[in-house]
Amino acid sequence: MKKLLLSLLVLLLCACHSEESFFKMRGVVLSVHDLETVDWPRLAADNGINTIGTHVTPKEVEAFIKSEKGQKFLADCNKYGIQVEHQLHAIHELLPRELFSEDSTLFRMDENGNRVADFNCCASSSKALDIIAENAIHYAKLLPSTNHRYYYWLDDGAPLCFCPECAHLSGSEQALMIENRIIQGLKTIDPKAQLAHLAYHTTMEAPKKVKPADGIFLEFAPFYRSWEKPLSDEFASGRGMTHAENIRFLEDNLKVFPAETAVVLEYWLDVSLFSDWKKPAVKLPWHPDVFMSDLETYAGFGIKNITSFAVYMDDRYWQQYPDQTFLKDYGEGMKRLQ
Repeated sequence: MKKLLLSLLVLLLCACHSEESFFKMRGVVLSVHDLETVDWPRLAADNGINTIGTHVTPKEVEAFIKSEKGQKFLADCNKYGIQVEHQLHAIHELLPRELFSEDSTLFRMDENGNRVADFNCCASSSKALDIIAENAIHYAKLLPSTNHRYYYWLDDGAPLCFCPECAHLSGSEQALMIENRIIQGLKTIDPKAQLAHLAYHTTMEAPKKVKPADGIFLEFAPFYRSWEKPLSDEFASGRGMTHAENIRFLEDNLKVFPAETAVVLEYWLDVSLFSDWKKPAVKLPWHPDVFMSDLETYAGFGIKNITSFAVYMDDRYWQQYPDQTFLKDYGEGMKRLQ
């Protein structure tokens, strides 16, 4: 009788595991150093994670991918069936700052009417957009994405352009003008290419005056939240923004971008954030109940693609904090949601 019950239990578990998970993408975003020092393809495969995003800049990732360790990383991801994409702080390399001396109109105008090369670009400069698109194609050839999703981010939370042509546009709308030109270029080398519109900081507000081109998908990064309480707790807040405000931004963006292609870029695993971007790293403050509640929230919006920064999870981190239970919670938690 016991053997029969055990056999039935095994069959039931197998049937459950054979059902397709609601979340198609179950990812982590890692720095080059993390990938150089830890066997992340195996860690991902062991814990139900099916996508790894490299980070931080195009040149850094290019150097890694060309290296022996980078080639082994790609081979191991292929062996385990792990998708590889590249989530990149890219604008400084897509529009090199040294071009300012040749043509300052490529770059943004500040609030005082001065052209400056500090951040981003002039989104109304067709010449700047052509250069950006050309360099995006260059890096897409060097760093192809196995899932056809590309990520070329603007400067992190930095101001955009205030020239007469750009001043009436929000940060989101300026970003989308740049992204629309990039995706046009990417599709010449990858007809299936998709490009992220990152909703983060100055681009959280949904665009109204500019429409996304075919192939642009929403990447929603709720940096201004608490990770000690779930997003469903609307009165909770982090860095001055309530969870209710985060959800409103998500809802507004999903009126512009389709939910089925949207990606949530979370920070549940981001040791670098919880360490205030300083080493030695602190132990990840993991809240599994918050995580599972957040998954339900995102699933309720029809979002099927989830990833999280996991930066600073390098060799030294695992030596100091060897317990990997939270990785199993993370990957398997997303697989359980049907």
